[in-house]
Amino acid sequence: MILMAPPTGETKKEKTSPLLRVKGKRVKGVAPSKVGKSRNYEIAPGIMRFSKARMYHKKAMYKKVKHGKRPKQAGPSKKPLFVEKKIGGEKNNSTRLVRIKKLPQYYHAEGDKKPRQRRKTGKFIKRQKLRKSLVPGTICIVLAGRHKGRRVVFLKQLPSGLLLVTGPYRVNRCPLRRINQNYVIATQTRLDVSGVKLPDNMDDNYFRRILLNKARKKDEDIFDTKKEKYQVSEQRKKDQKEVDDQVFAALKKHKERRLVRQYLATGFSLRHGMLPHAMKF
Repeated sequence: MILMAPPTGETKKEKTSPLLRVKGKRVKGVAPSKVGKSRNYEIAPGIMRFSKARMYHKKAMYKKVKHGKRPKQAGPSKKPLFVEKKIGGEKNNSTRLVRIKKLPQYYHAEGDKKPRQRRKTGKFIKRQKLRKSLVPGTICIVLAGRHKGRRVVFLKQLPSGLLLVTGPYRVNRCPLRRINQNYVIATQTRLDVSGVKLPDNMDDNYFRRILLNKARKKDEDIFDTKKEKYQVSEQRKKDQKEVDDQVFAALKKHKERRLVRQYLATGFSLRHGMLPHAMKF
């Protein structure tokens, strides 16, 4: 049997140990033993496959926790339900247990009805914060209600958070009204209303709706179908005229009073191609 020598320049490959990383550098050494991976892993960044409660049972952590017995705390002594009373008569056993608190004589068919909890209102309601663009004297555009599209003058904020506005009435037929600031667009045009004095009784109760419940008399016809209509009181007309005169005096002091008066009298509307979000008011 002839053994052939390896060709010149060719040598057997020496077995080298695998390369390891030490402080970021690759170094020859012995391969480390396989380390077991955690049974819980990330599905997405910050989101694990199993929750903490699930892993608590998977690892049987409940076997390692020792639950000590809690010492019994001395609670309040229970009041007795019955009292022993003496009873006369030979066949009545001389004593009997009687309830301290008697049971109700009748029970409701549907069980005890708990009283309905109502929300606390009144003094707990916070006043609505006024927008920075809404300053007394600002001309606003009404977006909802009977007078939508009209331009009004903002006078003050009422205790309920609603805005008190006026047309004035002689310009655009809009009287003194309350309106939520969410249904108003504040413009950059303003009047100086610092000299306008409003009546002291002009608050939320002043604008409260009057119920028109007509009381029927005995001699009245039961088939009477006439409905009572709301009529503006003389006090309301007087206050409207008084406030409008003061607003007109402030309007005359404006540099462009004619243009501002036409601006208040003209209604606001959108036409084709007009984008509200791209407009400056």
